[in-house]
Amino acid sequence: MAYDEDLADRIREIVQDEPALSEKRMFGGLAFLVHGNIAVSASGNGGLMLRVDPQRSDELVGGHVQRMVMRNREMDGWLRADDEAIDGDADLRRWVEVGVGYARTLPRK
Repeated sequence: MAYDEDLADRIREIVQDEPALSEKRMFGGLAFLVHGNIAVSASGNGGLMLRVDPQRSDELVGGHVQRMVMRNREMDGWLRADDEAIDGDADLRRWVEVGVGYARTLPRK
């Protein structure tokens, strides 16, 4: 499944003024990177994938936001927000800001 172009446009609107932002097609989705680090992605499986501080994973998970599962293993620091979690603009902005905020703290690539 291809990523949602409308979601990608909504993300672009939120991150348009972010310094050192780039976009890259990855894993069937469109990732938004800050200084080369993935912040968020319009997922090829629908919804939003985001990178977060692994220490915050437990507090951020719930409802329509879950840990990413890679190789049958839940991953701290990587979350998936279903479409229901990002339906409203304020909800999407919140999750994008969490991902971008964490990406800003990472070393440049």
